[in-house]
Amino acid sequence: MNALIQRVVLSLLLCAFSPPTLQAADWPSYGGDNGSRKYSSLDQIDPQNVSTLKTAWVWDSPDNKTVAENIAAENFRAVPAGFKATPIVIDGVMYIPSSFGRIVALDAKTGATKWLFDTEAWSSGRPANLGYNSRGVAYWRSGDKERVFFATNDANLWSIDAETGEPDKQFGVDGKVDLAQGLGREIDRRQYGVVAPPLVSNDIVVVNSIINDGPTNKEMPPGHVRGFNPHTGAIEWMFETIPQPGDFGNETWEDGSWEYTGNTNSWTIMSADDELGIVYIPIGTPTNDWYGGLRHGDNLFAESLVALKASNGERVWHFQMVHHGVWDYDLPAAPTLVDITVDGRPIKAVAQISKQGFTYVFDRVSGEPVWPIIETPVPQSTVPGERLSATQPIPSKPAPFAQQGISDATLVDYTPQLRNEALQLIERFDYGPVFTPPSLRGTINLPGWGGGGWWTGAAFDPSTGLFYVPTASIPIVVQLEEADPEKSNLGYVRGGATDIGGPQGLPITKPPYGRIVATNLNNGELEWMVPHGEGIRQKIIDMGILDPGPVGGPSRTGPLLTKTLLFVAQVDNGRSVLRAFDKATGAVIHEIDLPLPPQGTPMTYSVAGKQYISLAIGGGPSSQLITLALP
Repeated sequence: MNALIQRVVLSLLLCAFSPPTLQAADWPSYGGDNGSRKYSSLDQIDPQNVSTLKTAWVWDSPDNKTVAENIAAENFRAVPAGFKATPIVIDGVMYIPSSFGRIVALDAKTGATKWLFDTEAWSSGRPANLGYNSRGVAYWRSGDKERVFFATNDANLWSIDAETGEPDKQFGVDGKVDLAQGLGREIDRRQYGVVAPPLVSNDIVVVNSIINDGPTNKEMPPGHVRGFNPHTGAIEWMFETIPQPGDFGNETWEDGSWEYTGNTNSWTIMSADDELGIVYIPIGTPTNDWYGGLRHGDNLFAESLVALKASNGERVWHFQMVHHGVWDYDLPAAPTLVDITVDGRPIKAVAQISKQGFTYVFDRVSGEPVWPIIETPVPQSTVPGERLSATQPIPSKPAPFAQQGISDATLVDYTPQLRNEALQLIERFDYGPVFTPPSLRGTINLPGWGGGGWWTGAAFDPSTGLFYVPTASIPIVVQLEEADPEKSNLGYVRGGATDIGGPQGLPITKPPYGRIVATNLNNGELEWMVPHGEGIRQKIIDMGILDPGPVGGPSRTGPLLTKTLLFVAQVDNGRSVLRAFDKATGAVIHEIDLPLPPQGTPMTYSVAGKQYISLAIGGGPSSQLITLALP
């Protein structure tokens, strides 16, 4: 037998008796799975070859043509900002929505379009709150029926045949359900829509909402969460995030404020444990974000994580992270389902990050905190009519992953002069620890409404128990002023100063201004923290200050975790880049320059034994999906 034949026979034997390194893998849900772990066991792309990644294909959004026409007509309000969608992949087919609400099926190997369906959501005018912004779709299969579910900015839930791209005529009316109906009260649909993907679990399609965050009146749409029948579109259940009379929690809305208060919506990504039949809903702030004098009480289920039975929407357990919120500290990201071992005890847990920079960890069956969460006294409000909770729940573990509060420990101190200038700047306002409330003078909040944690979320490695969060340090000023009674009945609204600024154009706080934090959820301890990007390092050096090293920047997308690497994209001091990190240390292994700013969270999948990484980039006049693979 010659050498060539020997090699062929050996290869065949290896194929027959050895499992391949890379199995075919889908990315069937926005977060990789319904547990939102953003993790894949794929390992073809590894630390040794990641530097050879090349562009496999690029898909141009069909929105680009419409945007160009709108710009030509000087209709600048009809232009989306960032392209923030993350695609899903099922059996070699990729599904992704555009910012304008067009649903597209692509060949995941080549990027070729298989079909396109236009919901025409964009033609309804600029959507509530975030403008044109659609982050994902959901997939469902029952027998030979395959559907893609998509909830639009103009408040419709669509069911699309995954094979043909045509609406399912048996679903709702001609394939869609009007989400502005059935909320228990009449609403102004211009204030209401959806940006998050639906969540499909146990043959129920769960849909949340986004509601205008800048109301002019206290009467706003409620953020109730609903479960729909995937065959017919009928409402199977509705969980009222603002409890009605006779329901648990209604007493936390004093003086009848449950009747008119709105928002209290889950606007971000939801999660589910399909085996337990439980969905986990992160809920936001009531109307309005900064003043609660018209809604006294703790305001359940605002700023709470709520576990519901997927079958009927019945509450299993809940935990409120912010009592009577006035900081816009709504829960921003998907809860992450994590299986951990604490003190030798295996726990099916759920980890919820917050804008404050906390990670709350619960037994996902019982809702019991894994580590104590302590009700801690907090500063009280001086605003007329306001009545805050005397305490707020602070996790004992893990430690915060973001800077919190304004104090000597957080102020910039590159030089004594810069520190003195920072001290003078903060003395114009009220400041203190996290949960220092808004005031008429103006209060510095750190983190501000942009986090800390953000909608881009976290990732979890089931093999190590490490939990990864890209985070930012963005202080804001919240100054309240009396609302004009001829324009608003809100009592007090945000106005005046909104930004603290910083000495000589630098941030007011110490670096890092962006970081990636890895926490071991088996013991609640910090594993490592690294600055996320170079940030304004060169600017600091140019000022004659000793090189501080990388200081990080506030831009971040969600993390993507594989068996071998951690990926996070960023706009770093004007440079658009996707980085591959060592999962164990946070060291940067490789950087990939991107042609447009990254906006969506990366995802990964394989087709025919080849691993790919896809990422939404750009926005405005040019939105693309870029897909990378090894040569």
